[in-house]
Amino acid sequence: MIVDSFDGLTEADARAFTSRWLPAWTGNDPERLTAFYADDAVYCDPAVPRGVHGRDEILAYFRRLLARYPDWVWTNTDVRPLRGGFLNYWHAEIPAGGTVVACDGVCTVTLRDGLITRNEVFFDRSPLLAAMSP
Repeated sequence: MIVDSFDGLTEADARAFTSRWLPAWTGNDPERLTAFYADDAVYCDPAVPRGVHGRDEILAYFRRLLARYPDWVWTNTDVRPLRGGFLNYWHAEIPAGGTVVACDGVCTVTLRDGLITRNEVFFDRSPLLAAMSP
C-alpha cells in the first residue's frame, strides 16, 4: 500500500504565518522582513526571475525594494497547503507615480524550521510599471 505523507502547513498554520510575514513587507524595515528567510533561501519575483540567493543577497534586494515602496500594503486573500509549505494568494496596494496601484498575485512559500527557504512571487506588474512611467 502506498501512503502519501503531507509535510506542509495546515490552512490555519499558513494563515497564521502570513499574518506575521505579510505586514513585514510594509514600512521599509528590510531586516525585519529578511528575518523570515533562511540563510540559504531563494527569493524570486518578476523583477528577478532567476532569483536572489541567500539571506545576504535577499537583504540587499529587500533594502532597495522596500525603500522604493515603503508604504505599500500586502494582505492575504487565501492560502492553499502545498508539500513543504503553502500557496499564498495576496492583494497589494502600491503607491506609485501619484496613484495607488492595486495588484493581485500568488506566491509559493516553502518552509524549513519555520523559515522561508523558497519564495516565488507571480503577478502582472504591467499596471505598476505604467504608473511609474513619466
